[in-house]
Amino acid sequence: MTRFQNLPHYALCLTLLAGAVCAFAEQSPPTKDGEKADAKAEQRAPLAERSDLEALALERQLAATEQQQLDAAGTPFLALWRPANDPAPMGAVILIPGDEESADAPPTIGPLRRKLPDAGWHSLSLTLPDPQGANLPVRIAEPPASGDGKAAEAPTEKPAEPATPAPPSEAPAPDAEAARAAHVERVFARIDAGIAFAGQQQAKVVVLLGHGSGAYWAARYIAERKPANVTHLVLVDTRQPEGFDAPFNDLLGQLTAKVGDFYYRDSATARQAALARKQLSQRQKQPTLVQISLDALPGNPDVAQEQLFRRLRGWLDKHAGGAK
Repeated sequence: MTRFQNLPHYALCLTLLAGAVCAFAEQSPPTKDGEKADAKAEQRAPLAERSDLEALALERQLAATEQQQLDAAGTPFLALWRPANDPAPMGAVILIPGDEESADAPPTIGPLRRKLPDAGWHSLSLTLPDPQGANLPVRIAEPPASGDGKAAEAPTEKPAEPATPAPPSEAPAPDAEAARAAHVERVFARIDAGIAFAGQQQAKVVVLLGHGSGAYWAARYIAERKPANVTHLVLVDTRQPEGFDAPFNDLLGQLTAKVGDFYYRDSATARQAALARKQLSQRQKQPTLVQISLDALPGNPDVAQEQLFRRLRGWLDKHAGGAK
C-alpha cells in the first residue's frame, strides 16, 4: 500500500526532470552543428590540378637525374631534362605539350624528349598548368554504390531555371576573361623558366617545339615576348586551345623565327589548315615556313614516332645549325 502512495511523488519528479531537459535544449545555440560544418568546409584544401597530380606520378616513375624543379614567377613546377649525348651539343629543344598532356606524354612528347639527346640536342620538357579556356572540365562526383555492388541510379532532375534570366551578352564574363589572362601569364612564366634553364646549360641554339595546343602557346610566346635567344619554332599537329580567340594564323604573321610546320596529311582539316598557313607565309616575308607532311599510322605507333623524329632531325640539321 505504501508503494502505491509514493507514485504521485515519482510522477512529479519525472515531470520536473523533463522540464529541465527542455529548458536546457532551448538554451543551446541551434546553429552549433551548422557552424562546425562551415568551419570544416573552410578548412578543406582546394583540389589539386590534374597537371600537378601527373607531375607527382612522373616524379615517382622517373629517375631523379631527369627531374628539374624550375621556378615560374615563384611557383615551382616539374620539367624533364636530358642532356645531349654528344661532347659538343647542338643546342636545346624545349618541348611544350598540349593542354591535356604531361611532360612525358605519348605518342609525341615522351618519345621525342628521349630520342633528341642521341641526335646531339638537349631536351627539356615542360609541365603546363591546367587549361583555362571557355568550357572548363567539371569534376562530377560518382554516385554511391548500392549494396549489390552496382552504382545506385538517382533520378535525373531538371535544374531549376532562374526567375529572371540574365540578358545575353557576346562579351565574355569578366571573371572568365581574367582567368584566361592569368593562364596566359602562367604558361609564359613556365616557358621563361625553361629558356632560362637552357641558357644556364650554355645552349648555343634554343628551339621551342609545341605539340597540339602547345604549338599555339609556343607561337604566341614568341609573337608576344619576342625572345632574342629563340629564333626557331617547331609546330607539331597544331591546334587552337578552346576559349582563346586569337587566331593562330594571326600569331604566325607576327613571327620572325624559322618555323618547321609538321602536320598529318591523313586529316582533311589538318591539310586545309596547313594550306592556309603556307599561303600566309607566301604573302609576306616572314616567317620562314617549311612544311613537312606526316602519315598518322595509328596501327603502328613505333613507326609513326620514328617517322616524326627522323623528319624533325632533318629539319634541325638543315635549319637550326644542327648539321655537322
